[in-house]
Amino acid sequence: MKLRLEENWTTNNNGVPLFDEQVERYLNVLPTNAQAEKADKPFYCFIHYGMNTATGREWGNAAETLEDFDITKFKPKQWIKTIKASGATGVILTCKHHDGFCLWATGTTDFNVMNTELNQDVVWAVKEACKAQGLDFGVYLSPWDMHEESYGTEQYNDFFCRQLTELLTKYGDIFEVWFDGAKGAGAKAFHYDWDRYYRVVRTLQPNANIAICGPDIRWVGNEEGKARKSEYCVVPEYLTVAETIEKNSQSEENKSVAAMPKSSDEDLGSRELLAKHEYLKWYPAEVDVSIRNGWFFPGGGKVKKAKKLFGIYLDSVGNNSFLLLNVPPDKNGVISRKDKASLKKLGTMINSIYASPVLSQNYGQLNPETDGYTEFHFDSTKKLKYIILREDITKGQRVERFDIFLMKPNGKYRKAYSGTVIGMRKIIRVKGSYDSALLIVRQSRGVPIFKEIGFYE
Repeated sequence: MKLRLEENWTTNNNGVPLFDEQVERYLNVLPTNAQAEKADKPFYCFIHYGMNTATGREWGNAAETLEDFDITKFKPKQWIKTIKASGATGVILTCKHHDGFCLWATGTTDFNVMNTELNQDVVWAVKEACKAQGLDFGVYLSPWDMHEESYGTEQYNDFFCRQLTELLTKYGDIFEVWFDGAKGAGAKAFHYDWDRYYRVVRTLQPNANIAICGPDIRWVGNEEGKARKSEYCVVPEYLTVAETIEKNSQSEENKSVAAMPKSSDEDLGSRELLAKHEYLKWYPAEVDVSIRNGWFFPGGGKVKKAKKLFGIYLDSVGNNSFLLLNVPPDKNGVISRKDKASLKKLGTMINSIYASPVLSQNYGQLNPETDGYTEFHFDSTKKLKYIILREDITKGQRVERFDIFLMKPNGKYRKAYSGTVIGMRKIIRVKGSYDSALLIVRQSRGVPIFKEIGFYE
């Protein structure tokens, strides 16, 4: 086995500059405090619940009435206990979906849950359940509103900001505000005043991250639970508005926009791509996926098994991304038995990653004189299952290529993994018994700085 120890970031850096003007530019792009704090809580859940739960639809049809919401009971404590058991640390509730039906005691419209037989502020109840279980609370508010008569006029932006203000002032701390740009084919052509919406959030909830049509967290580009092989946090700033002008990006009249990167592109952060863009942004990916085929219950009825969900977790949280897993309650007001069973097993599997540490270090900055490769010796032969690497993202995203070799009890090495970016977190599954490990950073943007290098049984 050729280790090629001499080929590392301290020597040829895989043939690219370790430091130059471009590298310095990349390293100056850093997360906000809210983004950095969120990296320690990378897994949280969506709750799609509302009028569509009552009607059994995925999207409304603009003909719903208050009488159509015939749900008479719901159990938010059961929702949050179930979600906490999955290992998630927060919840984002669909406070208003595209049908315009509001799940809180709003003063903006009569089309809300307080005027139904249920007559309970669902947003408040879910927020209180989150508080009791120690989970963070976030809100989804759909800009598209099929019910509101002012939609399509400038007055609607005022209306939307009033709704947003209610949600951001009545329900305590909000960890994420989730917007999308979805519109049906028959929706009125209308310009959402995104900058104004962002100002409302920044003023009322300055510690909240704004996703997906927002400047803090980007859409990964699919709803299948898949992240890229190389998922960068430092990307062209243009991507912060890509979801808000997607229709224009397809138009023949705007070829310059069409040539810009899209959320679904495979390469969003390589040196070659970033060199073409003047303005860059720390804009990490969020992987959104549902436990069922659809977003509202029954969502096709097929529930993903815990093994599938765990694979999604490793491919998102374990691949420098956030994971937003949708869990839709049913019409009886509970998360169903099958969903609950999958989530509980998922939580057990996630906990097992960190249950038996062999060696874990807050390593800090590597030394250019001695750390071209770094060796870790275990106190005895260990049966490894996971290796976890985390960069100190407050100093930027640096590692671009690395190898891990593990030494068997017979003294021979095997290559356990070859990777590219690390960023917020890299979780690597391994098998076998080993006495030591070698981490070789082959390529980096400046000196690598690690928050954690850990090995787990």
